Amino acid sequence: MSIIRLLNRLEEDIIALLLVVLTLLVFVETVMRFGFGATIDWAEEGSLTLAGWFVLFGASHGIKEGTHIGVDLFTRALPGRARRAVAVVAVVACLGYAGLFLYGSWVYLDKMWMLGLPMEDLPMPTWAAHSVMLIGFGLIALRLVILLVNIVRGRADGFPFANEADETMEHFEATHADEGGRS
Repeated sequence: MSIIRLLNRLEEDIIALLLVVLTLLVFVETVMRFGFGATIDWAEEGSLTLAGWFVLFGASHGIKEGTHIGVDLFTRALPGRARRAVAVVAVVACLGYAGLFLYGSWVYLDKMWMLGLPMEDLPMPTWAAHSVMLIGFGLIALRLVILLVNIVRGRADGFPFANEADETMEHFEATHADEGGRS
């Protein structure tokens, strides 16, 4: 198994685990609060932390799967080489953005490590709970590098965006095919 496939599997497993734990935590906290008038002291901070992890892992996964929504009307109209050139510029700009966040995350986590500040309600240090910034933006940068390599090698011509309009029309046509063309 290649390292990238292993990373893909690990990322998907972590996303699934985060979703399950976050859902259960919010459910239990809601039942406790409205059913019994009690709360879990750390539930809000825990759910916010889990949501942060979920978002950053999900953003990386979205780049890999092409599930981000994009406005690509202009780039689709360009011929192949021009489209790829624009895509290279866009990916490099995204890498620069991710690089800034990686650097900022490193500086922030280093300060949290040095200060040794704990989370307010969770029994863990702030740097550990917030380390997803470094991990998440590292994964995003890795996905962008893979995309850039694929564009340069001619395996891709840009970001693979979700096309909701086409998907909606395909779904509509598939569900209404039995009606014999009636709408």
